Amino acid sequence: MTRFVPPARRVVRIGLIVAAASALVAGGLAATSTAQAATGNPYAPSYQHPYRNGAMPTRQAHGQMQAYRAAHPDAIPAASAANLRFGGGVDGIGVTTGKPKVYLIFFGSQWGTAGTDSNGNTTLSGDTVGMAPRLQQLFKGLGVNNELWSGVQTQYCEGVATGSQTCPANSAHVGYPTGGALAGVWVDGSVASPNQATGHALGVEAVSAASHFGNTTAASNRNSQYVVVSPQGTHPDGFNTAGGNFCAWHDWNGDTTLPGGPVSSSVGDIAFTNMPYVTDAGSSCGMNFVNGGSAGTLDGVTIVEGHEYSETITDQNPPGGWTDTTGFENGDKCAWITSGQGASANVAFSTGSFAMQSMWSNDFNNGTGGCEMSHPIIGGGTGGVTVTNPGNQTGTVGTQTQLGLQASGGNGTFAWSATGLPPGLAINSGTGLIVGTPTTAGTFTVTATATSGGQSGSTTFTWTINPSGGGCSSPGQKLGNPGFETGTAAPWSATAGVVDNTASQPAHSGSWKAWLDGYGVTHTDTLSQTVSLPAGCSSYTFTFWLHIDTSETTGTIAYDKLTVKAGSTTLATYSNLNKAAGYSQKSFSLAAFAGQSVTITFTGTEDVSLQTSFVVDDTAVTVS
Repeated sequence: MTRFVPPARRVVRIGLIVAAASALVAGGLAATSTAQAATGNPYAPSYQHPYRNGAMPTRQAHGQMQAYRAAHPDAIPAASAANLRFGGGVDGIGVTTGKPKVYLIFFGSQWGTAGTDSNGNTTLSGDTVGMAPRLQQLFKGLGVNNELWSGVQTQYCEGVATGSQTCPANSAHVGYPTGGALAGVWVDGSVASPNQATGHALGVEAVSAASHFGNTTAASNRNSQYVVVSPQGTHPDGFNTAGGNFCAWHDWNGDTTLPGGPVSSSVGDIAFTNMPYVTDAGSSCGMNFVNGGSAGTLDGVTIVEGHEYSETITDQNPPGGWTDTTGFENGDKCAWITSGQGASANVAFSTGSFAMQSMWSNDFNNGTGGCEMSHPIIGGGTGGVTVTNPGNQTGTVGTQTQLGLQASGGNGTFAWSATGLPPGLAINSGTGLIVGTPTTAGTFTVTATATSGGQSGSTTFTWTINPSGGGCSSPGQKLGNPGFETGTAAPWSATAGVVDNTASQPAHSGSWKAWLDGYGVTHTDTLSQTVSLPAGCSSYTFTFWLHIDTSETTGTIAYDKLTVKAGSTTLATYSNLNKAAGYSQKSFSLAAFAGQSVTITFTGTEDVSLQTSFVVDDTAVTVS
């Protein structure tokens, strides 16, 4: 069976936030202005593309830009302060204020079969140079043993006046990645990565990744970034083509300057990076920039992605964070330095030695600024603030309740705040004690934040308030769009093409259903929705109707599978061995999740040949 796959959306490029070249003299001071790189230098990636904020040139374009500057001195504007300035935030976000969390997404079936190396890193058969495990090792090593490359970024902050070039000690500084920045890895082989993925498509993939990792709230994505890594031989946004003279870039989903408009997200603001297979560009994007021979094959991988990581945490929603008067970010101003102050070099982390570039430091050289490879950590010797999750809470209307919160890190003294508290409850800003008498029944999502020494940390939990008479506070069916009859997935999160009304696989009722797999090639489809279950009820039942159709002929081997989960708990696994002519209803108890929010997930996987279709319809989570 050949499945219908929706055509790729017609979208346009998003702004490039990548390393830009700066000529530097000993001491780290800018030797020439870089303003023309964003305006009048015809060799700059941002020339006639003003939405490409802080574009990083390839090394060849870098040389052409320098030659143009030398030949056109009148094009260089009057000198101004070189240091970065705070942009005032975009959508309320300037920098990453908590511990940075990096999620790596290996986008496309071209990455091949996944395995695991001796360090526990995901390996991929289509990754001929080992880019995937190298990135994982890098992010595992950041923030371990108080390494100081990550300290450079902690001098920047938010919560100061727009245009500020310094941060007071009590401001919300960039978080330090204590214990490692790597938060998750996803090999999304559900479809092939396009030969030339648009920036919009990369943003859509990043938003999908947030849901895949269970980050379904704005709070869970506040300190997260999603690195979309494209496979070998592809050209995302024109990378490694005649007009794509960049190595990588970063942006956020809500960038309204995109010619195609922002990327929709129901899970909050999403910071993401377009990380091509940079070794395809060879020395243009840093191969052997620091190390010779095979030891330097992956130099550009860590230089370029280290650059993007640093710029994301200091300018999370561009350009609301820290940029100079030309739009350059902290990595842009220190790119491709070969000698002297700030030259790229090997940096030792707990997980190995990595070629890295320096980052711009406003407080270097008595505040005149320059490029530094290390810097004391601002906000505490171990960096960051951690708030202990108290677990999900319950209470009753009219009955006083209290909860004491705890935190660690920073300087040991905390200022507390909380959002989403049940009506009638309040938090003491000095002690973190939540106390009060609830007035309204329901389930509330609470995010508590502690700030100390310029660092902050948060935790999120639910608080279910039952009616004063006890019993089930909110009975009924809890899933949205349970039969998919809206014709779209929402509020489900689904792989493109899953919600379907074609006649070849009819719905159980109505016209629409969720059709997972059925392609007859290696493929994965997912369908998920998060539902909140009230406490105090006697029955929590999850049901759905399932039809399985297959071209497999075996009666003994499960080649293609459908896994159904509630949170991390596997409820059932079906396969081609369960094929049947019609639909059958499946039923499971969710009583173990009473008083919690739980994500229901269907994951369908096919092997290399002979299709199996898993067709789901008329779902329900019924509470009584």
